[in-house]
This record gives sequence, structure tokens and C-alpha cells, in this order.
Amino acid sequence: MKKTRLTTPLVRRNGVLEPASWDEALDAAATGLAAHSGTSYGMFSCSKATNELNFMAQKFARVVMGSNNIDSCNRT
Repeated sequence: MKKTRLTTPLVRRNGVLEPASWDEALDAAATGLAAHSGTSYGMFSCSKATNELNFMAQKFARVVMGSNNIDSCNRT
């Protein structure tokens, strides 16, 4: 089977992935993330990433997702 690249976003509707607009896909992603905000969400970042990227990861976890569950291999 030849591997091909996706050219449009896909959204799962009634258990089936269907093509969607970018607005629909982003709305679906936001809804899915919001359903897992708070204590059911965690993030792990890597020490090989830049300080700025790690900062943004922890900021996203805390402010957007409402979770203090963030870990990094920086502590080792």
C-alpha cells in the first residue's frame, strides 16, 4: 500500500473519519481538549527543547488546560 500524505483535516463523526474544514477540525480539537481539562490532563516536555518551548508547554498546561500536571526530564 502506498503511503500518502493527508491533504485535508479529518474529524470523527459517528465513529468514521470524514474530511472537514480547518474551522471544523479546530473546533473539534478544542472541544476534545476541553473535555479533558483539569486533573485528567498532563503534559510532558523534553529537556532537549528550548527553554522557550518548555515555558510555553507549562503555560499551556496550566492556563489553557487548567492542570498543574506537567513534568520534564530537566529534573534528572
